[in-house]
Amino acid sequence: MHVLVVHNRYASAQPSGENKVVDQEVALLREGGHRVEVFERRSDDIAARSLPGKATVPLLVPWNPAVRRELAARLRAGRPDVVHVHNVFPLLSPAVLAACADVGVPAVATLHNYTQVCPPGTLQRDGRPCAECVGSTPMPAVRHGCYRGSRLATVPLAVSLSVNRRRWWSGVRRFLCISAAQRDVLVRAGMPSERLAVKHNFVPDPQARRTGAGEHLLYLGRLAEPKGVRLLMAAWDEVAASGGVGVPLVIAGTGPLQGEVTAWAAGRDDVRYVGLLDPDQCRRTIARSVAVVAPSTWLEAFGLVAVEAMAAGVPVVAAGHGAFVELVEDGTTGLLHQPGDTASLASSLRRITADPARNREMGGAARRRYEQDFSPSVGLERLVDEYRTAISGGHGPMGGHR
Repeated sequence: MHVLVVHNRYASAQPSGENKVVDQEVALLREGGHRVEVFERRSDDIAARSLPGKATVPLLVPWNPAVRRELAARLRAGRPDVVHVHNVFPLLSPAVLAACADVGVPAVATLHNYTQVCPPGTLQRDGRPCAECVGSTPMPAVRHGCYRGSRLATVPLAVSLSVNRRRWWSGVRRFLCISAAQRDVLVRAGMPSERLAVKHNFVPDPQARRTGAGEHLLYLGRLAEPKGVRLLMAAWDEVAASGGVGVPLVIAGTGPLQGEVTAWAAGRDDVRYVGLLDPDQCRRTIARSVAVVAPSTWLEAFGLVAVEAMAAGVPVVAAGHGAFVELVEDGTTGLLHQPGDTASLASSLRRITADPARNREMGGAARRRYEQDFSPSVGLERLVDEYRTAISGGHGPMGGHR
């Protein structure tokens, strides 16, 4: 099969699970014998633009006519069987769908977040769940300045959502939701249910698996409010005040709260902030964990770090909402805590460390779940099935794989 992958890469200064997923899918398809090309833009390139060039970027968010022409020419020259669209913000725009229509190449789109119904894609405002724009106009997002706390920065996203909604819904033959929880939200928002399939992200086998009891609890991800970093710090303080759990908390990553996390961890024996880790360091650090903690306060559409932990035979402590409810089986492959609840998270941290034998059982169950649902072989089979459905013009089974 000949596939053209379309993706606007996120800035490299911050770790991006979406960039990782795209790269892994491209490698997986190529290893499976498929011909894969990439049409991409890089957000990093914005910094090199002139001041007038930077000023025009918001105008390109709703529509980039140059991209339409360039991609259409690429499609006519190469004639792929299918185009797989990932992120189009800020430099590609939904003009990529028009290019596919111009040439008559079917398009599949992976929905990595909620930008189809929420301008910033988070379904969250001021640290709390928000669905004010779902099923209606995106004006509340502009009023509240939901993207980067700025009304001006939110306007291009809101305009794009408004003017391109129907283009997305009519121009994509198959939307790939990365969790059933995400699909349910989008169906309630009015998206065409017959075109929404569930295809979980896969994770390569890390080859590094936990062999002992583990040395630490681990938070690995972006240091930002929606990821539950402040919640975790508060819960850990509560745990420490009651005597601790015998292992330190390791925090890895960068983000807006880096300064706050660094100051909080300074001088403590029970906390280590290790900054941004490279992929090999991530795998080794996960494999040495008693558990991986994912306390997101927003409704995660997937939760890649949870599956990476499961692949290493490590249980997960996660917020009991969004995709985590379907990824983590409470009491079997990990523990779910009450979202946003400090005491509940603290209790789960104590429980996951209190019984090493039970923890090992959970780690084994987590690994088996990974092999069954999130391994590369499963990921490749389901991805190619969705491509074939799109190429044939059909819709496939309602809801796709779950």
